[in-house]
Amino acid sequence: MSLIISAGMSLIFLGFILIVIGCIGSFLMNIFDKGDLKTDESGKSGSKTRVRGGGIIMIGPVPIIAGSDSGSVKTLIMLAIVLITIYFVFSFLLPFLSIR
Repeated sequence: MSLIISAGMSLIFLGFILIVIGCIGSFLMNIFDKGDLKTDESGKSGSKTRVRGGGIIMIGPVPIIAGSDSGSVKTLIMLAIVLITIYFVFSFLLPFLSIR
């Protein structure tokens, strides 16, 4: 089997295993969660916490970015630039390496 095909199959298998581990971890965290309210440094129960987050969907080299605040979006834009660069490096470099 070609090196590229076996590497691709290995990455797909690794991705599948990581998804399964994440699902099991999420399931176990929900089982062992006590449901207590978070407390801050002063010990007051039920204080408000601010949740920040975002996500990036890569469709080929085109990123779709969503975030709850500007800091999350800026971080995701930097990640998207890195992923686009990796995409273009591999898409232009791999054909030249497989010709040998």
